[in-house]
Amino acid sequence: MSLLSALTTSILPVLSVAGVGYLLGVFREVDVDPLATITLYVLTPALVFHSLVTTPIARGTAATLFTGVTVFTVVMAGVAEGYGRITGEGPPTLGSLVLTSAFPNAGNYGIPLSAFAFGTIGRSTAVLFIAVQSVLMYTVGVYVASRGQAGSTRDAVTKVFELPLVYAVVAAATVRAAGLVPPADATVMQTLKLTGDSAIPVMLLLLGIQLANTTYGTALSRVTPAVVLKLLVAPVLAVTVAAGIGLGGDVGRVFVLECAMPAAITPLMLTVEFGGDGDELSAAEYVSTAILVTTIGSVLTLTVLISLLQSGSLLW
Repeated sequence: MSLLSALTTSILPVLSVAGVGYLLGVFREVDVDPLATITLYVLTPALVFHSLVTTPIARGTAATLFTGVTVFTVVMAGVAEGYGRITGEGPPTLGSLVLTSAFPNAGNYGIPLSAFAFGTIGRSTAVLFIAVQSVLMYTVGVYVASRGQAGSTRDAVTKVFELPLVYAVVAAATVRAAGLVPPADATVMQTLKLTGDSAIPVMLLLLGIQLANTTYGTALSRVTPAVVLKLLVAPVLAVTVAAGIGLGGDVGRVFVLECAMPAAITPLMLTVEFGGDGDELSAAEYVSTAILVTTIGSVLTLTVLISLLQSGSLLW
């Protein structure tokens, strides 16, 4: 696939909806909390459950994907941590660098883009990806964001068990294992599909609104390492991990694409709640700036990456 085709068929549809959200956030005061709550507690669990019970991805491949997400996240966090310590970064910048480098925006950017680029298998793979990443985000991510704050980590990690997403994954796995998946045309499945499908445009609108409401301060020059790690190092590491664990085909390609997404927005919420203030900028300012810069820069990097993945130049 050519770069132009990758841009027009995969990137632009996603950016168009996110752009509407951005303009809405610029010209109207929009409270994103209710939308985020509905997405987190209703729309995304429905999307996850329906996608998992109907996914064409075999159980063995799914287990390999779970391993790949975990390995990628841990290694990426280690690389960012090592770089930050070598260059003398201290809190809260070090934690912000790790969070923005290790956690891609695999949900409200990654799911729609993967669906546009690779169809049904793209959406199913992306859903599996965020199922694992959500657990890592609220364990490893919370630890990184709250280092040095006694007592906060244990309490915060318990939030993972309050997320419906976790129970949607467990319920889907149970239903599939027991052979109790309803027919695709059953009322319950049609309802779940309708509810889950609505998560994708809402996610993109939320992304745009959140970017419009982000304060960037004077941190642009400080986020260069995070941008390089997220947009350039992460895709290379993802290809290496996929090849190393034998994750090929479209599932492997979507895995690489998800890993190459710009910085996730959830770390911003974690740093707002648990992060601190540095000598020059706060953790939230660092993360929000990294989100903006990597999201803009990803238009180019993801266009090139999708073209390479769809042409078969990467993986097998």
